[in-house]
Amino acid sequence: MTCVLFVCTGNVHRSVLAERLLAAKLPPGSAVRPESAGTEAWPRPGMESSTRAVLEKRGGDGSGFAARPLTAQLVVGAALVLGLAIEHREAAVRLAPSAMRRCFTLKEFVRLAAGGVRGGGAGREGPRDVDGFDMVVAAAAGRRGAAAPVPPVEDDVADPWGRPHPVLYECAREIDGAVSTLARLLGGGASV
Repeated sequence: MTCVLFVCTGNVHRSVLAERLLAAKLPPGSAVRPESAGTEAWPRPGMESSTRAVLEKRGGDGSGFAARPLTAQLVVGAALVLGLAIEHREAAVRLAPSAMRRCFTLKEFVRLAAGGVRGGGAGREGPRDVDGFDMVVAAAAGRRGAAAPVPPVEDDVADPWGRPHPVLYECAREIDGAVSTLARLLGGGASV
């Protein structure tokens, strides 16, 4: 299995949505396994009710979720680490500096990876197996310094914690769009 680890602060809204929405978009038998953790999370079973409601409206499954803290082991074990904000990417790199080339924000990775994969991840140009997955990650890492810079706020997904419900819905919409592109770019990996 090839782990894609999503990271936010509390592992309550953003990373949960990204994990479960990507899982819903991957083909059956995909070798890609989405997971999530939070830089300030504590272990607890179940999903926040508002997150679950928004997730399920967008086609995700909220069952069996348990929040957990981000650890160096999780970062090292992931083939790709995607923070929902720059601070989350930086926290992952601080925990496991050797993983730096595999750590991005979600929006940064999609922007960089999409810059070099024609056809949205399908066909000859896109990844069809785990080796292709690694090639997409390596290509995105290689473009990091060569691509035109964007304002840092453009690589963050705003935290909906403690904000009105429409902010959570907008957050879910933004994440859903990004993980839809991510699923196409990664092509689901090899079947297991």
